Amino acid sequence: MKEIVEKERKLSVSASCDVLVAGGGIAGIAAAMAAARGGKKVILLEREFALGGMATLGLVTIYLPLCDGEGNQVIYGIAEELLRISIEHGAEANYPTAWFENGSREARIAKRYMTQFNPHLFAMRIEQILAELGVKILYGTLAAQTVVEDGRITHVVVENKSGRSAIEVESVIDCTGDGDICHLAGAPTELHAKGNALAGWYYYQSKGEVSLKMFGLADVVPDKENAPKLSEKADKGLNYTAEKVKSIGSFRFSGVDGEELSDSVVAVHKQMYDDIMSRHKDDESYLPVTMSTIPLVRMSRRLAGAYTLDDSEERVRFDDSIGMTGDWRKRGPVYEIPFRSLYCKEIKNLLAAGRDISTTDRMWDITRVIPPCAVTGEAAGTAAALGSDFTALDVEKLQQKLRENGVRLHTDEICRE
Repeated sequence: MKEIVEKERKLSVSASCDVLVAGGGIAGIAAAMAAARGGKKVILLEREFALGGMATLGLVTIYLPLCDGEGNQVIYGIAEELLRISIEHGAEANYPTAWFENGSREARIAKRYMTQFNPHLFAMRIEQILAELGVKILYGTLAAQTVVEDGRITHVVVENKSGRSAIEVESVIDCTGDGDICHLAGAPTELHAKGNALAGWYYYQSKGEVSLKMFGLADVVPDKENAPKLSEKADKGLNYTAEKVKSIGSFRFSGVDGEELSDSVVAVHKQMYDDIMSRHKDDESYLPVTMSTIPLVRMSRRLAGAYTLDDSEERVRFDDSIGMTGDWRKRGPVYEIPFRSLYCKEIKNLLAAGRDISTTDRMWDITRVIPPCAVTGEAAGTAAALGSDFTALDVEKLQQKLRENGVRLHTDEICRE
């Protein structure tokens, strides 16, 4: 490969903050909210021009369960707050009536605590909330490099329409979904072994109704027995069963290679176009309304942190737990998430949240979805409001703050009614 030497240049320090959050997906939103509520000056970087990431720009508008599938809520705090915000103007499907109106245990088992939301309303409403909290959002901004001194990130180099500059930071939360800050700072990282399959969700109209099409790999329950019981209308809109979601090719991609990402998007667009035209041939009213505008990357690169959580650790108690998650794919399992899975020893003022946290590949499929992303985002933002050396943070104080905000930390705190 040919090489050139880029000319050395001085960069202006364009801003400073207590907490820099990289990535405006669900984890980044939760992290920014928590840090700002903790009194910190927060800058949120987002490379696109709307918040929500996969949940909005990717049209993955299924807010997966906050419960264990057995009628018990296990996720609280900002994760539940965001679910309620997402449907404050009404759900697109699967309104969680049993959970909002004190339904019976049987009703909560039949209808898990999940919903489908409108991505555009959600993105705009979250932007308003962050602005009210004083969070500075930098859209169209990419973290390009970090400056690390004595095991701490001192500056994050960013690029946007204004050019290249540096932001001075006290701490950084990597919510990029791809471990970009971890990688740039030299923190240990791991790539997902199997990569990502093609997917490109879209909304379409047909016969006067607008519905969501899960085109390609989807977050689906793998067997009929454990599938959520949806109404006929909701089922039509969601296609929330495994047999209805087909693979759209054998092409797989890592999610961290620029050319490969572009090739995957081109491949998805071609097959999406063919799918729409095929359906339009039989139904002239079948036309796309909107399509995912970012690659649907599930698992790519993550932090290899102080502790790597595995799916075999069901209901294992961690003294440093910062919250819990169920398993969206099946009923029963509950996992505590240790704070040690959010940081590494090498870069003391860096945390990961969302898809970036330290898990095995098998556990990654559980923690990558909306609810646990919000759980880890809130924990990271709360931690950043308490200090910037996360290897020495007072975890009991962090847990106290999380509990004050309604988070339940351990499986013996699950309320069974």
